[in-house]
Amino acid sequence: MPTNVYFDTGTVPEQHLYEDLIIEQLRIYGQDVSYIPRKLVGEDKIFGEDALSKFEDAYLIEMYIDNIDGYEGEKELMTKFGLDIQDDATFTVSRRRWEQFVSIDNNIIESSRPNEGDLVFWPKGNKLFEITFVDHDDPFYQVHNLPTYKLKCKTFEYASEAIDTGIAEIDAIETDNSLDMLQHQITLET
Repeated sequence: MPTNVYFDTGTVPEQHLYEDLIIEQLRIYGQDVSYIPRKLVGEDKIFGEDALSKFEDAYLIEMYIDNIDGYEGEKELMTKFGLDIQDDATFTVSRRRWEQFVSIDNNIIESSRPNEGDLVFWPKGNKLFEITFVDHDDPFYQVHNLPTYKLKCKTFEYASEAIDTGIAEIDAIETDNSLDMLQHQITLET
């Protein structure tokens, strides 16, 4: 027996209503974060990586932090190189809002969705996260569309990338880490 013909959950007005409700919930329960797209400087075509990435733009957008009990991941881990903090977080962002604010940038690697390797700065936690995976089908076709992205992120490990977004809090990350690296180099030389 086929599904009931009187109840169609895939009409365009229902999809727009569902998206509008999600956007409203994100604006109420979400938090303002800065989405920072990565720009490739010198991509290695063999390995498909770019050691010289730079981050020049920041887009203020609301996202919901799915972690209610604190950060996920390995937390603080003692390694032979010292203390390694591996915090993970999951952010939810509306597709429509992302397209309105971020995808208009022509310099984004893949402009149709958030990219792995881009950064999310969460000012309340004063943390910079790197996107490791973009889940584009959660929730799974509730009304025959996909209205959100879930961004699986980990704490960003600074590796001499150029960060110049024009926002002092974010740009200070590069300055602080660059000075620490220089201080350790001087210490080793003496």
